[in-house]
Amino acid sequence: MQSILRPALVLFAALTLACGVLYPLLVTGVAQAAFPAQANGSLVERDGQVVGSRLIGQPFTAPGYFWGRPSATAPMANNGGGSGGSNQGPLNPALQEAVKARIAALRALDPANTAPVPVDLVTASASGLDPEISVAAARYQAARVARARQLPAEEVNALVETHTERPFLGLFGEPRVNVLALNMALDGESGHTR
Repeated sequence: MQSILRPALVLFAALTLACGVLYPLLVTGVAQAAFPAQANGSLVERDGQVVGSRLIGQPFTAPGYFWGRPSATAPMANNGGGSGGSNQGPLNPALQEAVKARIAALRALDPANTAPVPVDLVTASASGLDPEISVAAARYQAARVARARQLPAEEVNALVETHTERPFLGLFGEPRVNVLALNMALDGESGHTR
């Protein structure tokens, strides 16, 4: 029995050291050296204060801000510790009612806007944490944001274009807008704070 137990324990200890200690230290060291911002959560700072992450949606609700996708996380919106979708299919009555209520809220805040509401403004993503919206969703909100901030619509639309991220290598993904970055740029333009 001892002839089997000793090699098994030695192998267990060696694999634990290699896979549980050395490999994580190596990966962490390489990440910190090569990609420090990404390795630390892609945090966004303003005046020395962390205001969010480029990777997690933020809860903007004031009319003078662009809004991100709805969040299905619990117990609060955009909770990184509770990532997950609502798991409601398109025929689920609860989802249909939630979408109708979100469309009604968007229409109530901007009754002059008769454009179709982009789907990403009324449905949550699978993670519930999307930090980005489609360019169509940003353009849909631009007039409301411009009126609320008393800025020319052309200026707000120009900021949307400036903050539009193109597909990776021109092929992968869709053009998109990071809501936090766009709203921070708006604050810089008009002097508003969150």
